[in-house]
Amino acid sequence: MKADGLTLVTLDTEEGSLVLGIDEARAPLTAANFLAYVDGGHLQAATIYRIVTLANQAAGTQHPIEVIQFGSPAPGEERVPPLPPVPHEPTSSSGLRHRDGTLSLARRAPGSGGHGFFICIGDQPELDEGGRRNPDGAGFAAFGRVVRGLDALQRLHRRAEATEYMQAPIGILGIQRSSEFAI
Repeated sequence: MKADGLTLVTLDTEEGSLVLGIDEARAPLTAANFLAYVDGGHLQAATIYRIVTLANQAAGTQHPIEVIQFGSPAPGEERVPPLPPVPHEPTSSSGLRHRDGTLSLARRAPGSGGHGFFICIGDQPELDEGGRRNPDGAGFAAFGRVVRGLDALQRLHRRAEATEYMQAPIGILGIQRSSEFAI
């Protein structure tokens, strides 16, 4: 289903459901990658394995962020991602920005992302191209946003642990394209 030009995906968690709007027009490569993970069932056993807050980042972090990260495989899992990484789509080409509720692709180097995704808690301009969170300055590839369920997102954020990588990851209960009409 599409609404406001966005492809809708419902992400069910222990804290409630999020409806994600995927922007295939502005970030076609990254959006197609995410939808391939959804449609292929690759995120059915995924976990929320990282919740970053201002309180649990390493001491001395110069450009702190707040995000909730999920995907499959999670760090430490000894499996190869089911799909190859995708080329980097910087915010300068998509026009999207890392604002409260933005959905983006996790990565190490540009073009290395594919199976990890994060949602911004609050505005995170240091994650845009030219931002200083990643030393390469290329930023991260924003490709969607939470269109419903910000209350559930906040409840998830409150489940952060003392360190950003979760000792008790939170399971994804389901994720699929949505048939919802109203946003």
